[in-house]
Amino acid sequence: MLMLLVFGALLHEVSLRGQDGAVPETHRAPGEPLFDYASLRLHQEHIPRFLHNNRHIATLCKKDAHCPYKEHLENLNYCWGYEKSCQPEFRFGYPICSLGWMDSVEAAQDLFWKQADFGFARERLEEVRVLCRPESTSDSSLMCSRYLQYCRAANLYLDFRSIKRDEERFKEDFFRKGEIGGHCELDSHLLLSEGQRKSPLQSWFAELRTYTQLNFRPTEDGKCDIVIEKPTYFMKLDAGINMYHHFCDFVNLYLTQHVNNSFSTDVYIVMWDTSSSGYRDLFSETWKAFTDHDVIHLKTYDSKRVCFRDAVFSLLPRMQYGLFYNTPLISGCQHTGLFRAFSQHLIHRLHIRQEGPQDGKLRVTILSRSTGYRKILNQDELANKLRTVPMFEVRVVDYKYGKFAFLDQLRFTHNTDIFIGMHGAGLTHLLFLPDWAVVFELYNCEDERCYLDLARLRGIHYITWQKMDKIFHPEK
Repeated sequence: MLMLLVFGALLHEVSLRGQDGAVPETHRAPGEPLFDYASLRLHQEHIPRFLHNNRHIATLCKKDAHCPYKEHLENLNYCWGYEKSCQPEFRFGYPICSLGWMDSVEAAQDLFWKQADFGFARERLEEVRVLCRPESTSDSSLMCSRYLQYCRAANLYLDFRSIKRDEERFKEDFFRKGEIGGHCELDSHLLLSEGQRKSPLQSWFAELRTYTQLNFRPTEDGKCDIVIEKPTYFMKLDAGINMYHHFCDFVNLYLTQHVNNSFSTDVYIVMWDTSSSGYRDLFSETWKAFTDHDVIHLKTYDSKRVCFRDAVFSLLPRMQYGLFYNTPLISGCQHTGLFRAFSQHLIHRLHIRQEGPQDGKLRVTILSRSTGYRKILNQDELANKLRTVPMFEVRVVDYKYGKFAFLDQLRFTHNTDIFIGMHGAGLTHLLFLPDWAVVFELYNCEDERCYLDLARLRGIHYITWQKMDKIFHPEK
């Protein structure tokens, strides 16, 4: 029982680390705020949900004359939906469903919410089990959700002194026994039983299966060449040159923050890449929404023993039944609070302003493709025809790398009412359209579900071309 109490105290302490910006009374000058409220950087709709999950901050706010969030203290019942204390009527959004093949609309809503909304976070939280149990607050710990899709570690030891690198990005035998672990009581049988979904972008099993119960306390016994004090997120990234794939990374990182109950940007993000290569990232500005620091490549630590006080192994971009690459979606449902919150979170933190809707005007953006394929052959004719409609304000944009900075792309997209384009990764921009917008995929290239489902997740209206006899391919 004592061990469980110590472990509970440790987890409580870890969950607040990097999140609680309360200023210690001994270091606070008279008249200073009790909390660094500016560090939250949260969208207005998200603040009461944050306070719901962080009642200690709500308590400080209540007695602090400097707190700018007094108005939200009346709405502490508002929640995301995955919390045990969350009543359904106070959830952040709820799916809109037709009956379809389910027994009831309510059953369809519940299934869709679990598949693709904050219900996904609730199921991951309910799965979490302790794999390596500490006996004291100075010990290590490891706990993971099922199949090791999400893990959290305290006082984690990584030994990079014998690492060998080649071109393989996700080597399964990167660490040997004793090179990754901590001082805690390891349930090795439970750990090894979670390997059914072992795959580079679906699980952390290959990386953690050699986790070792060490006979020393890494951070206490002088076994670390470097001790990382800041909370650290480990990520295995999908393709950084493709917006659809790379935003699977960002969506899953955002959901990991929810599971972790921390939206602090004073964290490190480490790209878990076992190769010696670099990583081309066309959307690197997006990281500013998650961290104040440069993304760190794992090879930065080569030849050293590195210890992390607080480490999170993030949800992955291609998990089976994951978000959003392999999400199975029930038909007849759309609109998730999760994807709407993700859009709001990034738009807010990247300082993208909304300048509409505008009276008597609809802002139409045609996404042009400069590649050799998927071009709109009569693009100029289409744009000119649309311009004959007085209420249409038509823009043709090419989001090609080098022509538009990514944040400028987001500004264009977020200030669009009708977004038109051919099938392709650029349509991932629909995540950042305003709530009232419509996306028109001119031709889906026989991939009918991809952007239809992404629009359903985001909760915006989707249409595509229906009269296939009006479409023709150029002669080869």
